[in-house]
Amino acid sequence: MSDNILEIKDLTVSFDGFKAVNKLNTSVKKGDIHFFIGPNGAGKTTLLDAICGRVRPAEGSILFKSISDVTKMSEHQIVELGIGRKFQVPSVFMGITIYENMELAAVKKRSLYSSLFSKLNKEQMERIEDVLRTIGLYEKRYRTPAALSHGEKQWLEIGMLLVQQPEIMLLDEPVAGMGRKETERTGELLKEISETCSVIVVEHDMEFVRECADKVTVLHEGMLLDEGNMQDVQNNPKVIEVYLGRGGE
Repeated sequence: MSDNILEIKDLTVSFDGFKAVNKLNTSVKKGDIHFFIGPNGAGKTTLLDAICGRVRPAEGSILFKSISDVTKMSEHQIVELGIGRKFQVPSVFMGITIYENMELAAVKKRSLYSSLFSKLNKEQMERIEDVLRTIGLYEKRYRTPAALSHGEKQWLEIGMLLVQQPEIMLLDEPVAGMGRKETERTGELLKEISETCSVIVVEHDMEFVRECADKVTVLHEGMLLDEGNMQDVQNNPKVIEVYLGRGGE
């Protein structure tokens, strides 16, 4: 059986004739922290959108566990399958406590009304407490997210994904706006998460990529430019020319 949890085959995503992703072939291994890097407009976020069902590819397939083609599924079905997505801007409820945010995430219903009347079982409650300890917010669980730093808000949203027990987590620039200390803590958190969940990350912070990546895929104009470990990728003259030579912009 393949050790790939996600296989992307000949994927093309077009917008009015412009190919944001162009015949992309790559795969993500179980338990890996897999980074997608490249200049702005390379197709990185569009790729995440295709994986989670926000956009429909013109061609190709995205296979989860070599069986399910997620390009044929709705966003809700993809979440139920075990693929969770965190966006750049944290989408937490600011008017309720951190613990209540976790409760809403645990019942997997995006309707606030229905979630409020869904009683959690003992296993879900224990899961919430475990995740709160993992993300370092257990002691602050009865505060509102307004009291959190920028990094802590990011960790809360990662925690809200974790309580849903995904098998793949998609993160779009998770350390943007963080200081070095919070960035390092986020790296430690992702390494802990990867023990039970594959992590796909779009990121511009090359130091963070070097610290955390098991595998790096470099995209340029929607196509695969290079792929491998960070040491090999950063020494590729083509990658230096189109991306790293510009300071990672």
